[in-house]
Amino acid sequence: MFGMDLQTIGMLVIVGLLAGILSGFVGVGGGIIMVPALIWLLHYNQHQAQGTSLAVLMLPVVFLAVRNYWKEGMIDWKVVGVIALAFIAGGYFGSKGALALPADTVKRVFGVVMLFVAIKLILGK
Repeated sequence: MFGMDLQTIGMLVIVGLLAGILSGFVGVGGGIIMVPALIWLLHYNQHQAQGTSLAVLMLPVVFLAVRNYWKEGMIDWKVVGVIALAFIAGGYFGSKGALALPADTVKRVFGVVMLFVAIKLILGK
C-alpha cells in the first residue's frame, strides 16, 4: 500500500493520530509531533520533515476540529483571514530561508524555538 511496508504505514498512522489529537486539543501538532517523528522514525532530514509536515497541512486535515470550535463560537474569522494572509507570505519567505541553510542548522533553530515556547508556556503567565 502506497509503496510502503505495513510497519511504516502503522507508524505514520500513529504520528497522524497523535498530531491530529494534539492539534484538536491544544492547537498544535504539525511541527511539534510530525517533524520530530519523521526525523526519528523515517530518518528524514530537517528540510524533508518540515516540507512533509507542511504538505500534510495543505489538505483540509483540521476541518472537523475547526468545525467544533466554530460551533462553540470560538473563532474570529476576521482574525483568521488576516493571519492566514500573513501566514502565506511568512511561509513563503520562511521556507526560502530554511532551504538556504544546512538542515542541521535548521534543526537546531527548530529545537531552540520549541524549547523557548515550552519554557514560556510552563513558567509564563
